[in-house]
Amino acid sequence: MKQVLIINGHPDKQSYNYALSEAYLKGASKTDAILTQINIADLDFNPNLKFGYRKRTELEPDLLEAIEKIKKADHIVWVFPMWWYGYPALMKGFIDRTFLPGITFQPIEGKPMPKKLLKGKTARIIITADTPKWYDSLFMKSPAINQFKTGTLEFCGISPVKVTYISPIKGSNAYYKENWLGKIALLGEKLK
Repeated sequence: MKQVLIINGHPDKQSYNYALSEAYLKGASKTDAILTQINIADLDFNPNLKFGYRKRTELEPDLLEAIEKIKKADHIVWVFPMWWYGYPALMKGFIDRTFLPGITFQPIEGKPMPKKLLKGKTARIIITADTPKWYDSLFMKSPAINQFKTGTLEFCGISPVKVTYISPIKGSNAYYKENWLGKIALLGEKLK
């Protein structure tokens, strides 16, 4: 049975990102998949990777639980907003504190690339923005997507990683938002 993990990186529980997470969960609930969720805003942890990789900062219980959920998942759905062409600081801190050597990748002495410890998993990124997709892609070269998709998920072995880019959020009407909720629920039904 497929295990699906939905991770919400938005710090505001009243955000549209939470509605998107719930839409995916609603769709996926129609399958026989085992579903789990992480709302990063609910976790109690220090987002600062205080010593870098020089010395391991003790992992808080919420992060240990999150790491176990990530390890068990076959498919991970990430929902987050793009802010300043990156993602929220809390989500960055979560990644810094959980995607660690020996947990999601293992450096190999004398080799430039590590052993990828998350091979066999797939992912979906659902990213919201106010920037039009064409501008993000053409002029900015999609920095948030490239950093997260290539620099984090694929670096650790997760593949394929598919992206759903929803924009603009600011100023969009209820019909637009409801339409996207329906599309995300369908992705959930297909476990994509």
